[in-house]
Amino acid sequence: MIVPVELAAWLVFAVPLAGAVLTPVFARIHGTLRDVMAVLVGFATAFLALDMVASMILSPGSNDYVLLTWVVAGPYKIDFGVLVDPLSVLLTAIAGGIGSLIILFSVGYMTGHDEQGNLVKDPSLTRYYFFMQLFVGGMVLLVMADNLLMTFIGWEIVGTCSYALIGFWHNAKTPSPVPEYKTEGEYNAVCGMKAFMVTRVGDIGLLAGILLLFSITGTFNYVELQTLAGDAAWAASLGSLLVNLLPIIAILIFAGPIGKSAQFPLHVWLPEAMAGPTTVSALIHAAAMVKAGVYLVARIVPIFMDMMVNVVGLTAFFQTVAWIGAFTAFMAATMALVQDEIKKVLAYSTISQLGYMFTALGASGLVTESVAAYSAGTFHLLAHAIFKALLFLAAGAVLHTVESKSMRDMGGLWKDMKITAITFFIGAMALAGVFPTIGFWSKEMIFEALLQGGQTGLFILAFVTAILTAFYTFRMVFMTFFGEKSAHVKEREAHGHYVHEAPPTMTIPLIILAALALGGGLFELVFFKAFSPIGETLVHPFEWS
Repeated sequence: MIVPVELAAWLVFAVPLAGAVLTPVFARIHGTLRDVMAVLVGFATAFLALDMVASMILSPGSNDYVLLTWVVAGPYKIDFGVLVDPLSVLLTAIAGGIGSLIILFSVGYMTGHDEQGNLVKDPSLTRYYFFMQLFVGGMVLLVMADNLLMTFIGWEIVGTCSYALIGFWHNAKTPSPVPEYKTEGEYNAVCGMKAFMVTRVGDIGLLAGILLLFSITGTFNYVELQTLAGDAAWAASLGSLLVNLLPIIAILIFAGPIGKSAQFPLHVWLPEAMAGPTTVSALIHAAAMVKAGVYLVARIVPIFMDMMVNVVGLTAFFQTVAWIGAFTAFMAATMALVQDEIKKVLAYSTISQLGYMFTALGASGLVTESVAAYSAGTFHLLAHAIFKALLFLAAGAVLHTVESKSMRDMGGLWKDMKITAITFFIGAMALAGVFPTIGFWSKEMIFEALLQGGQTGLFILAFVTAILTAFYTFRMVFMTFFGEKSAHVKEREAHGHYVHEAPPTMTIPLIILAALALGGGLFELVFFKAFSPIGETLVHPFEWS
């Protein structure tokens, strides 16, 4: 297309990383230049990602581009390379595309008013834009990497950025919403640290699994691992060592995604991550961080699926992934039913929807139609990225005008925030799986794959979760936008702080995301066929028909 694929594959993460480094320089010149450059960097990243999507559609293929050999130790070497295939391009488009809309939304969201009604920017915007761009760059590096070690580097960049951004308002002096802490800033700092420490538990398992896998394969490279996976002679040479060790390695690697994607029992950090700005929540939930865990499982599932021919014990890995996902989806849905804060409802819904993805990916190793289950999981990843970004940003627009996280302090906002209300409702329909939104098609694919694959237990749990999801979703919609205005809203209006629609920098991203969420049927019919054939190429990413 416009940019050669190999060049775009490097620039797509180099641009946001460079943007992050240059943010303090632009800030020294002028604050407006810093803001404009952050938006331009975001859209440049999105352009490169979408250009790669177009290239993949016109010329499907899988290519491993190596820039340099990073480490050489005897017969072993570690390259610094990127892997361009449908899975990496899909995740790059999500991180780059949605990340750019979130950064644009930030221009309005991170600007407030003083007592005289004058516009006031957050004093820590330089730090904010630095970590937001670093977050996007780290996520794209994670998914574009052609080996597990580079993926782990991106993985840790993402984790560090989440810590910094969740605790972004660590110096807030307002009273803490939690009695154990004196100020809101102290609470925010603890929430950031909690996210960092809990996810580190999973990361220890992930790193151990990566190193153990290297010890028996001699490589971190995904292409080489896939080749070895189907090599019967290699499997025979290892004998019982492979049979006994590989299931343990698979479970250890899965520990990382359990932490990063907030699955039971390491789910406890994500609801507290709502302490950060809503734009940060949107980035964590829709475009980065939690999606990293799903990506890693999607990347290693084809490798372990081929290895399962020689190591039957790997069935336990797929069962673990599927059942932890299904249980987490159900558990988080029940917790979302009773939440009072709008961001907490969305947080538990994210945990639940990620559970759906793991259920489908795990089931791909348990059913005969593995392609259908795998495709369902990856498509729901795309669907969730779109509608969850929409919901979080719309919620941010509400919080921006109401200045309260509690849904009991909202109500009756429909009349004064029609664009926000309509777009939020579209996102809610997608979350609940209502036809014809993208959420309907992705969940239908998961249900069909589970039912036709004979996974009755997983299907029942997933279906009950869908009913609970619809209940808490529309409870959230009605408490926020309908009924009478709350006493909190009336009191604010009595002091001249009237409910108002968000500025164009905030509503434009909402409208774009709402259109994508509503056009879900088109995605299923056109997007997957464009990556011809998407299921087979994702399950066997390096073997193209």
